[in-house]
Amino acid sequence: MIEPIQPQGSPAPAVPLSPGIKAGDFLYVSGQVATNDDGSILIGDFAAEVNGAIDNVLAVVEAAGGSIDQVIKINAFLSNAASFGTFNDLYAARLGNVPPARTTIVTGFGNPDVRVELEAIAYLGS
Repeated sequence: MIEPIQPQGSPAPAVPLSPGIKAGDFLYVSGQVATNDDGSILIGDFAAEVNGAIDNVLAVVEAAGGSIDQVIKINAFLSNAASFGTFNDLYAARLGNVPPARTTIVTGFGNPDVRVELEAIAYLGS
């Protein structure tokens, strides 16, 4: 069974996608960036962007009934390789106990204000 996941109280995406798709015991979380309460892109502090993207991934996971411990893979996209060290430190502070498998790619984004985007896979089975 396939089920779209939308965190309660969060604005609908501005583009045609589901924030998450639950397929059996797996949850696939679409790329998440840091956003303000109204859904606009959070611009400014890189640490706030990283933490906001992590918060948005976890909001989708929790909306599907999961927790941070069930995230098994994260794909991280950064706009600048010089941000990797800072990103790694912030990421480890949030996901460092048993970190998920991870791939990090340096790339550009459709919105030049975005500096970090995270997508995830969570296993929600027992």
